[in-house]
Amino acid sequence: EVQLVESGGGLVQPGGSLRLSCAASGFSYRRACMGWFRQAPGKEREGVARVYTGTSLIYYTNSVKGRFTISHDNAKNTLYLQMNSLKPEDTAMYYCAAALVCRSGFQAADFDYWGQGTQVTVSS
Repeated sequence: EVQLVESGGGLVQPGGSLRLSCAASGFSYRRACMGWFRQAPGKEREGVARVYTGTSLIYYTNSVKGRFTISHDNAKNTLYLQMNSLKPEDTAMYYCAAALVCRSGFQAADFDYWGQGTQVTVSS
């Protein structure tokens, strides 16, 4: 059974940092497209960052470039999202997702497996 379990969310002040983790099991993690999505109340789910674990090819959405870093540890089957210089606009539920391949467009529909999410709130 495929499982993705996120952790690391919380409440931080603007300008602060958080590190999210996604523990994966039940699929071929070492050859997978692993992504982070987020969804704020009343807004559509958007892709934040993704990495193909076989080659470490990485993509970020423009709004997080230079602030967020996606990484992975194949030995631990774990995906990370280091979030620095956080803004109130980053407040959302953050979801880990997995697919066999990374497709153009970075759409939620392209991902087959999802975690339950971890809440990130950026507020003073």
